[in-house]
Formats: sequence, C-alpha cells, structure tokens
Amino acid sequence: MATLSTVSPDDATGEVAAVYEQIKGAWGGVPNAISLFSANPFLLRHQWEYYGSIMQHPTLSPALTACIRMLVSQDGQCAYCIDLNAGMLMNGMGWTADQVADTRANYMNSPLADREKALLGVVLKAVKTPASVSAGDVAALRAAGWSDSDILDAVNHGARMVAGDILINAFQVERDF
Repeated sequence: MATLSTVSPDDATGEVAAVYEQIKGAWGGVPNAISLFSANPFLLRHQWEYYGSIMQHPTLSPALTACIRMLVSQDGQCAYCIDLNAGMLMNGMGWTADQVADTRANYMNSPLADREKALLGVVLKAVKTPASVSAGDVAALRAAGWSDSDILDAVNHGARMVAGDILINAFQVERDF
C-alpha cells in the first residue's frame, strides 16, 4: 500500500476504526491516500474532518474543489491525485474526458463558471508563487462575489493539496481505483 506502515480497515481498532467507519459510510471504502494518515490517528481524524468540510462547502462547488486538487497535483506530479480527481469530475460531475483534458491543458478552458475560473487562477498562482498574489487579485475575487472566507478556503485547499501530493509521492501510495 505504501512504504509507511498503515492500518488496514480490517485491522483497525479504536480511533482509527471509528474514523474508518465514517469514511466507509460516506465513500463505501477507505482509499489508500486516506489510510496513509492512519499512522497517526490524530492526523487521520483531522484529515477526514477537513475532507468533510470541503466536500460540503457552502460556496465552493465540488467541481471547483476537484479542479483545484487535480491541477495542483498536476504541478506536484502526483499521478494518484490527478487521476482520482479527473475520475471524480467525470464520474461524479458528468464532465467528459475532453473537458478534463482541456482543463488540464488550460484551466480557462474548463466548463467552470467564470467566477470559479478566476478563483482557481488565484489558487494556482498562490501555490506556485505565493508572493505574487496581490491585493488586486483579492479585490477582483471580491468583485466577482467571493467572500474572504471563500478565498481563504480555496487557497488553503490548494496549499493542503501540495502537502498531500508530497506525502502520497514520498510514501509511494499505491493506486486503489
């Protein structure tokens, strides 16, 4: 599964078992990328609670958050995350393979709404060159209707994805989908 020792769903006890049951209830199984965090039950719970909050975000659409993960992972060269999120876009959100490919080539060609593309652009800018994000970028997002909380949540999601890519690549998490 990974070069780091993790707890399988069948062997889980205590806190890990409790979190795994929640994950199985929501997703039908425990992805390898999530079970990686079982090496530290606190991090496992924290990661699961975070996923729950971002997947049910009141204003950041599932398609937008999947694009953030896919495109950040593309730069991080995390094949697991690229393919997982491309699959989510196609299987869960009805995107075609061509729409995913177009998005991967240039996010401006995605079927996202213009305001989502603007936010996605700032997220990508922030994870590549954080100091280049300007007050003007934030003002433009506010003018497009995004709250400061939305902007923070989106950039935080991108930043957390960088960390996730590092962990998945460093510990050689195997594809399970």
